[in-house]
Amino acid sequence: MFDGHLRAGVDKTTGPIGKALAKTPLSADSLTIAGIVLSVLAGVVVASGRLWVGFILVVSGAISDLLDGPLAKTKGTTSKRGAFFDSFSDRVSDLFLFGGLGWYFLHSGRPDLSALPFGIYGAASLISYQRAKAESLGFSAKGGIMERGERIFALAAGLLFSPILIAILWITLVLSVVTVVQRFLKIWSQASASVVSSPRRFRKEHEAPVRRQFQRSDFFRTAGARRLSHPRRRSGASPASSSFSRWLEHRGTRSFGDSDS
Repeated sequence: MFDGHLRAGVDKTTGPIGKALAKTPLSADSLTIAGIVLSVLAGVVVASGRLWVGFILVVSGAISDLLDGPLAKTKGTTSKRGAFFDSFSDRVSDLFLFGGLGWYFLHSGRPDLSALPFGIYGAASLISYQRAKAESLGFSAKGGIMERGERIFALAAGLLFSPILIAILWITLVLSVVTVVQRFLKIWSQASASVVSSPRRFRKEHEAPVRRQFQRSDFFRTAGARRLSHPRRRSGASPASSSFSRWLEHRGTRSFGDSDS
């Protein structure tokens, strides 16, 4: 949902910031690394029960992750390597953030709730995998009601307002599962549409050519051609052999004409 509706507005804000950062020695990779470090620290802090500090670190890591793209575009350093590194950093950040939250519940007198953040992380992994696999197959899988931007926003809101943290996590889990279903149906419809026309193409490409019945003229035509193409005949054919070859061709032409009548 963030990519489909809010991305354009956010890009208008982050674009000038990326241009300002381009004047500094910072690189897009350095911002991505900073986002990973901040997310790891946020997971450790949340696991220790300091949710307010965790909120500050989560927001800081999200800002770093938000600015590495505009900085790369401004400096002209966008690449497939950078896209892979950015996606990998998102998975690492999610692991430490929700893992730290699960550790917090496990040692805060509510061990039954420790499975809740891990369930969110599992659904988030499915959402990410569906998009990666779909794009590798040439399909589109963007969209959904709960993408990574929404998950991080919900987590930050829950850390800031800790009394409603559990309710926010349950809502995040339900909407993440809904997003898994949304993306599955979207990819499935595209894949099904590509399968509809494939049997016709397969039959057309693999149809056996129609073979006509062998006729008497074929024998004379091929026999004459073999005699003329023989190395000895090409080097210097005798008049008798040449006459015989012409007779074979003439015979083949007459036979072919007789068979068509």
